[in-house]
Amino acid sequence: MDRRQHLGALLAAAAGTTLPLAARAQAYPNKAVRLIVPFAPGGTTDIIARIVAERMQSTIGQNMVVENRAGGGGTVGTLEVVRAAPDGYVLGMGTVSSTAANPAINPRIQYDPLVDLTPISNIAATPNVIAVHPSFPAKDFKGFVEALRRNPGRYSYASSGTGGNNHLLMELFKVLTKTFVLHIPYRGSGPAINDTVAGQVQVLFDNLPSSLPFIRDGRMVPIVVAAPERLAVLPNVPTFKEVGLEPVNRLAFYGFVGPKGLPREVVDRIHAATRTIVQDAGVRRRIEDTGSVILANTPAEFAAQIRAELEVFRRVVRDQKLTLE
Repeated sequence: MDRRQHLGALLAAAAGTTLPLAARAQAYPNKAVRLIVPFAPGGTTDIIARIVAERMQSTIGQNMVVENRAGGGGTVGTLEVVRAAPDGYVLGMGTVSSTAANPAINPRIQYDPLVDLTPISNIAATPNVIAVHPSFPAKDFKGFVEALRRNPGRYSYASSGTGGNNHLLMELFKVLTKTFVLHIPYRGSGPAINDTVAGQVQVLFDNLPSSLPFIRDGRMVPIVVAAPERLAVLPNVPTFKEVGLEPVNRLAFYGFVGPKGLPREVVDRIHAATRTIVQDAGVRRRIEDTGSVILANTPAEFAAQIRAELEVFRRVVRDQKLTLE
C-alpha cells in the first residue's frame, strides 16, 4: 500500500467511527419513547405526563408511550429509569417524591437522584391540598385540627405512597400540630382518592390537580392548601402559611428525567420539544386548569431544583426525626 492509499484507508476508518455516531444523533428518536410514570394512573404525575406525551408525536416525530410503574412512593418506577440504557428511549417523570422526599427519608433507596438521573425539564409545579370526606365532622382548618386532637388515632389519611412527598409533608403537619392520624399508603394518588371519595379513608393529602375534580363536585372538602397565596379555584381555602405552618407550604413538581449519562443531544431534543408543547394554548389551558403553574425550565435549572428540594427534605427529616417506621 503506497502513502496515498494508506492515508485514504485511515480517513475511511475515521469516517466509519464518527459518521454512525452523528447519524444516530440526527436520527433520535427513530422509534417510540417510553415514559415511565412512577405512580398509578389518575394522579397528578400521570395527568401532567399524558397531557404532554400525547403531543410529542407531532413535535419529535415519534410516540411517547406512558407506562405506569407504581410502588415505593415513586421509587420503583424511578429505579427502572435509573437502570435503563442512556439512549433516550426510556425516560421518566421526576417528582418531589421520587427525587427528594423518598431519598431523604429512606436509607435503603437504591439510587442517588443527584448522580443517577439526568434532569431534562421541570414541566410544571402544583399546589398540594388536605381534603376530607364530606362525612368528616369539620369543614375548615380550625375544626379539622380540633377533631384530630380530640380523637388521636381515630382517623386515617391516604397518600400516594410511603416516603413520598405527600406522606412526608403530612407527617410534618402532624408534628407541628401535635396531632395523630394513621397513614394509609397507596400506589399512587388515583387509588388514594378513590378510597377517600368512597369513605374508606377520611383524610387525603394530595396534589391538587388530581383532587380538584372531586372537590368541585362536592365529593371531597378542601381544608388547607400548599401554595404561595390563596388559589383562584379555591378562594376560601387558606394556605399552610396563613395557618402558621409555613414548613408544609411546599409545591410539588413534575418533570422529565433520564438515566445517568443521557447524551446532550437527547436532553436538548426533549427539552426543546417540551418548551414547544407547553407554548400551545390548548396544552397551557389544560395544565393550568388543574391548578398547576407551567415551568418548562432548563436542565440546569431543574437540577438545581432537585438539589434544593432534597436538601430541604433532608433537613426536615433530621430536625423532626422522621422515619419510615
